[in-house]
Amino acid sequence: MRVASRTPVCHTGRVCDLISGVHQRTPPPHSLGRQFGWLWAAYAVSIAGTWLAFDAFPLIAILVLHAGPAAVSLLASTGLAVGAVLAVPLGPWMEFRRKRPVMVAMDLARFAALLSIPAAFVLGRLSFAQLLLVAVVVGAADIAFKAASGACLKALVPPEHLLVASGRLESTMWTATAVGPPLGGAAIGLFGPVTTVLANAVSFLLSAAGIRAMGGSEPCPARSMRRAGAEAAPRRRTAELLDGWRYILRHPALRPLFFNTVLVNGLIMATAPLIAVLMLGRLGFAPWQYGLAFGAPCAGGLIGARLARPLVARSGRHRVMLVAGTLRACWLLGLAFVRPGIAGLVLVICVQLGLVTSVGVFNTVFASYRLEQTASDRVTRTLSAWSVTSNATIAAMTALWGLVAYVTGPRSAIAIAGGLMLATPALLPRRDRTPQSEANAQPAGALSAVAASTSARATAWATTPGD
Repeated sequence: MRVASRTPVCHTGRVCDLISGVHQRTPPPHSLGRQFGWLWAAYAVSIAGTWLAFDAFPLIAILVLHAGPAAVSLLASTGLAVGAVLAVPLGPWMEFRRKRPVMVAMDLARFAALLSIPAAFVLGRLSFAQLLLVAVVVGAADIAFKAASGACLKALVPPEHLLVASGRLESTMWTATAVGPPLGGAAIGLFGPVTTVLANAVSFLLSAAGIRAMGGSEPCPARSMRRAGAEAAPRRRTAELLDGWRYILRHPALRPLFFNTVLVNGLIMATAPLIAVLMLGRLGFAPWQYGLAFGAPCAGGLIGARLARPLVARSGRHRVMLVAGTLRACWLLGLAFVRPGIAGLVLVICVQLGLVTSVGVFNTVFASYRLEQTASDRVTRTLSAWSVTSNATIAAMTALWGLVAYVTGPRSAIAIAGGLMLATPALLPRRDRTPQSEANAQPAGALSAVAASTSARATAWATTPGD
């Protein structure tokens, strides 16, 4: 949605003062070191492949296997649910392992699983069951990779530069989101329905190579703890399966954000298969139009990610999260009114532009805030628990909304989700509940000492020019 400038607004002086203040307070750019550069490059190539294959599984199910709304919702929900269950024990296990080998292993697992789809398609053996199995493997690997990469990022980047690093990753994600779906839709139209899946598989292979190229030594957390005389925590990982959830629910700053983000993500993602069925099936949009409708507005996410840091400098982190978190709840309902033709396409683009701009600001600030507030020896377990809950919620809500769509129709189901979305700002904290973080005040145990030492090296790397 492009908001035209209006002269009466400028007469108030508020918009002009805001722009001026943001420009004056924008911190200088930072160099975060060669290792972060390789991590950023690996992330960029994998996220590019992911968004090139935007909704590839539902598209294959609809266009190749002729699946209906219930089957498409089942595909989306089963992969997330079973993947989340399989990922539960990975969080405590990864906490005491080197993170980069775990990330490489997860990339290779996703590469092998996705590569099986074009192979089966060429042989004429592709089935709905195989799509379900691949979705499960990719879902579990996604959770493990995100948790390990979050811990890796916190170890590489000092706390004062986390917002900068998060902004760069978020900007990269939104750039890929803007460009990937239209290109993916065009590739499917030109070369067939599994083309983007093959490209996504190759992107994970390149990501693994980028992580390997980071170089440098990565301390083994378990060995560091034993050298420091700490208890061998891996022996207790069975008892610590729920440790991530305990940490989140006891944390006054993370707890409300946990419930809010899980519910918002669930509502947005539960409607995605229904919108695909509605647009590609009943309304007759072409795949390239569908990709354009959800790709082009993602330029707003890039803008939001770039604005997040100067907005925080001007208005404060809590206020920015509260306002952006409220704004992102106002758009989903509009997708229930999409119609055939150009008018419907423009409506989807406008709604998506408003949604992703708000999300771009919120996610950038939230990602860095969550890392700062999580103790260094709890990062992997906390992020894993967060992702498991989010994926399980998305799976449950996607299945539920598939049932609702079966009874009431896709449009009514989208409208119900949009109405519930309007209530989610009530879960945002109304005041800043940030505690004095023990993780920032003093390292917690031997693992925190390792992370502090690595952050000190990252500060030294940041003095060298370029990423």
